[in-house]
Amino acid sequence: MQITDLLKPQSVLLNADPVTKADAIYTLGELMEKGGNLIDKGEYLAAVFAREESGSTGLGDGIATPHAKSAGVKEAGLAAMVVPHGVDFEALDGQPSRLFFMIAAPEGAADTHVEVLSQLAMMVIDPDFKEALIAAPTVERFLELVTAKEQGNFDPSVEGFIKTAEPQAEKPEVGDASTAAGTAAAVEKVTVDNPHYDVLAVTGCPTGIAHTYMAAESLERKAKEMGISLKVEKNGASGVKDALTAEEIAHAKCIIVASDRQVEMARFNGKPMIQTKVANGINKAEELLTEAISGTAAVYQASAADREAAETAASASDSVGRQIYKHLMNGV
Repeated sequence: MQITDLLKPQSVLLNADPVTKADAIYTLGELMEKGGNLIDKGEYLAAVFAREESGSTGLGDGIATPHAKSAGVKEAGLAAMVVPHGVDFEALDGQPSRLFFMIAAPEGAADTHVEVLSQLAMMVIDPDFKEALIAAPTVERFLELVTAKEQGNFDPSVEGFIKTAEPQAEKPEVGDASTAAGTAAAVEKVTVDNPHYDVLAVTGCPTGIAHTYMAAESLERKAKEMGISLKVEKNGASGVKDALTAEEIAHAKCIIVASDRQVEMARFNGKPMIQTKVANGINKAEELLTEAISGTAAVYQASAADREAAETAASASDSVGRQIYKHLMNGV
């Protein structure tokens, strides 16, 4: 499945001119409905507005990614809108938003759909790609650029931004760890001399769709630039991916938790930690990583409630194992 399977021409609007943030969301909702993705537009938009209440999806740098999971969604989909002069979307940097991608996911969305949606979220972080989309003269050109970026053929140094594709082996479906944009650079490989990660991170947003993966991508890119070995655990819509192990946690110099949803915290007891909102993982990756390796981060002390929850979970797991053992021994 490709991004353009979810982003249909009728769901793309260029040269839009919404006056307010609400206008922008309603316009995007209409585009999503035109794509045939919604059962109940009102229910879906209510979920989008609720998501905005938990924190603006105006990321800064002119990008906004309003999104929600809702029973009002029939099938996963995308809508896109370009506002050349920008609109105030309460972005984190206070600047107008010009490029919008609205994401809709049904309750219990298939993993493949979520992977595609998260892949797009990571792609728009590229400033050259963002500007090329904003400048696209037609919807057809807009979609061509999206396809080129997804296939690795977008190149800002080439006239027209799209380089001639070279023959290559057929790519596996999105969802394979070898194909997702950014995954190739995502988990910095540790070396024989340094078999452990310098920094570990956890990302998560309330819906687990867009910002979870955008924050991970931003941190991974910046860590690679800075020469920091990093692993990021994503608390996404389809569960935890790239979960941190006890050994990795034990050897890490610092933990960054950039999440707006609850994550398991007791495992980090006694480790230097930086806790922040997921948006900072997207927009302030360099600052977070610089602090993480400076040795100045405060040591996290898990609360009694966190420790008790962790112990209860471990105890419950042990009890299930014991029950299975007893049943097996009794011939059940």
